[in-house]
Amino acid sequence: MEKDYYKILGVEKNASSEEIKKAYHQLAHKYHPDKAGGDEKKFKEINEAYQVLSDPKKRQQYDQFGRVFEGSGTSGFNQGFDFSQGFGGRGFGSDINFDFSSFGFDNDLGDFFNSIFGGGKTTQQKHKKVRYGSDVRLMIEISLEEVATGVIKNFEYKTLVKCKNCDGFGYEKGSEFKTCPTCNGRGEIKEVKQSFFGTFSQIKTCPDCLGEGKVAEKICSACKGRGRVKGIKNISLKIEPGINDGQFIKIAGGGEDGEKNGPAGDLYVEVKVRNHPLFKREGINLTYELPISVVEAILGAEKEVPTIYGKNIIVKIPAGIESGKILRVSNKGLPYFGRRGCGDLLINIKVKIPKKISSKTKKILEEIKDDLKD
Repeated sequence: MEKDYYKILGVEKNASSEEIKKAYHQLAHKYHPDKAGGDEKKFKEINEAYQVLSDPKKRQQYDQFGRVFEGSGTSGFNQGFDFSQGFGGRGFGSDINFDFSSFGFDNDLGDFFNSIFGGGKTTQQKHKKVRYGSDVRLMIEISLEEVATGVIKNFEYKTLVKCKNCDGFGYEKGSEFKTCPTCNGRGEIKEVKQSFFGTFSQIKTCPDCLGEGKVAEKICSACKGRGRVKGIKNISLKIEPGINDGQFIKIAGGGEDGEKNGPAGDLYVEVKVRNHPLFKREGINLTYELPISVVEAILGAEKEVPTIYGKNIIVKIPAGIESGKILRVSNKGLPYFGRRGCGDLLINIKVKIPKKISSKTKKILEEIKDDLKD
């Protein structure tokens, strides 16, 4: 395995999804770069591990193959073979080439198998290498009030963006082109490698022209021919009501821009919900602790109670209520995520017993204590 994600999160291989989530939150909180003693490299590694192990399909791939095939379908193999040449009744000794790019092997393994099966002839388009941008992961915090109503967050983040000087092409405007001296215009190079099968010639995309077969005489001075530079992206992120703590939102194309106008990666935003001073979240329900006096507990009362939506409500306390009793107010909790309806507000009654009372009050209580017995 390239990385032991279970070891990174400190969990066993048979750990449940809840155990993985709990371990992730503890480590993410500990190593977050914005905190004292934070470690950005460790934080990214933790996020990477969680992204794989929290997804059942990715976790299955990882457990089986030791890695995750990015861009693959549910089975892990998304149209992995290119039969554009057709079999034509010829066996593997023909010019059939296998395209393993969607397996996540960057065509190297595909070139290796091509060399085994005799597929030495390739087209320039076949070996043209697309430089995808990497995914970006961020974390934002929102309040419990914003969970209740939903919110739009506008923020910016540093990443690699398309070079404006060359429009992402990597060369100066008006530049002439010449045949790539590395591959002599073929767009590919041949390497000889040793393996446990023996010696194989391997066809690889030319690293200098990226399979184009030609290079510009004047590369862009701003991006040094890469087509992208360090910059800032701005985004307006809509967070739907009822979102859960630790939930990720994916923004397609919001990650790093690719090299030489290659496709951009995706942006993954983890939503962290701050603790509230009055309410505690229990799924879609909210709990609120309401202190009342002994007299109010005995006689009953009407109390004003806040809600997460900013408007107070009047709650009737029945006479003779005991401490720890829960009163339920319907539809004053949090919304369901992605559908209609709300949870409830659960009011936890706490009867306050005074530590000190006056002699007059004590005398009265002595007189009526028999009446207060059950």
